[in-house]
Amino acid sequence: MRAMGKMTSLVRIFWLDLKLAFRNIVRQKRRSVIAIGAVAFGITALILANGFIEWIFLDFRESTIKSHLGHLQIVRPGYHEAGKADPYAFLLPDIIPELKTSYEPQPIKTVAPRISFSGLISHDESTISFIGDGVSPQEQEAFGNALQISAGRNLSADDPRSIIVGEGLARNLGVNVGDQVVLLATTASRGTNAVEVTIRGLFSTVTKAYDDAAIRMPIETARHLLRTKGSHVWVILLNDTAQTDSMLAKLRAKLEKNNLEIVPWHALADFYNKTVTLFTKQVYGIRLIIAVIILLSITNTMTMSVMERIGEIGTAMALGVKRMGIMRLFVSEGVLIGCLGGMIGLLLGVLFAHIISSIGVPMPPPPGMARGYTGQILVTWNIALESLALAVGTTLVASIYPAWRASRMQIVDALRHNR
Repeated sequence: MRAMGKMTSLVRIFWLDLKLAFRNIVRQKRRSVIAIGAVAFGITALILANGFIEWIFLDFRESTIKSHLGHLQIVRPGYHEAGKADPYAFLLPDIIPELKTSYEPQPIKTVAPRISFSGLISHDESTISFIGDGVSPQEQEAFGNALQISAGRNLSADDPRSIIVGEGLARNLGVNVGDQVVLLATTASRGTNAVEVTIRGLFSTVTKAYDDAAIRMPIETARHLLRTKGSHVWVILLNDTAQTDSMLAKLRAKLEKNNLEIVPWHALADFYNKTVTLFTKQVYGIRLIIAVIILLSITNTMTMSVMERIGEIGTAMALGVKRMGIMRLFVSEGVLIGCLGGMIGLLLGVLFAHIISSIGVPMPPPPGMARGYTGQILVTWNIALESLALAVGTTLVASIYPAWRASRMQIVDALRHNR
């Protein structure tokens, strides 16, 4: 009963402080509107900046996964470290093991075999090096349009003697859709073999460096060129990227028994990881700048409020209000300004994000990427809660010093100020 009574008393004190704080905010309309506006403006800007970068992360991640890496890759142990030097020592068997799980819905969308190689591509008098992937045309359809066909058509099982070429490679070689080229590669027996193919289409991905050197062809044609069987990688595409880590844990133990290694996409996406690190640092910088703006604005507002109400503070203390009560009152005002400004900023941020996303933000190709894009603003629950927490936390910190100064005033000096 005592605990319940004490809790009730604390709730009443808290509610009374909020009521008094709200009255003081309403009484000083001009100053309060400026302070709340500063908080709301900062939070709106933070939500839009955070939301734009969050959308970039999502779009870049999905494009990286679906255009090249997949969610998971099954390889021989050591393939990603030493496979470039001796790729034929890491070949997988022809038959893909059963990877379906026992629960519904099935998380695995498809498993696509892939064989990687390099060689020379020739057209007329021009010869340059390339990196190639032999893929299954039917299963690649499950990867969607992240691999954008900018000219011609994608691979087809009905046209095995055709390839698609990265835009940069086609430009450097001087070829276009319909041209005949010759591919020269080292076979599994360390000999050389050549095959003449037709360029069926040109493609682009999110990574310009890849487009400048890459070709793709039907996996059976690639095996014929390399005079081998099997594949280097089984690329697993999931229905949901969020299931990557759980599926990695489920399949790892099963595959290790067969001398196989499973690697998640984020362990292979070096450019993506560096981009995320760079943009994350920029977001922290934006948060710091906005926090400083709010801190200075609220500190100035609360200091002016204290200076104008010295007489009231002295009267309240003379009537028995303790120093802690004075401090609590001014802190409550600051926090209430932060809550109001944060909520207004959050609503405006979500509204502007929706409007901007419906219109789109045309963006040029960033460094290292092959194409531009139309940006959007993605506001998640984490962004909303973090922004609101920043508003409340910053105003709380900004209110402490002015509130402390108000609570340390001498009653006699404060009352004399009324004269």
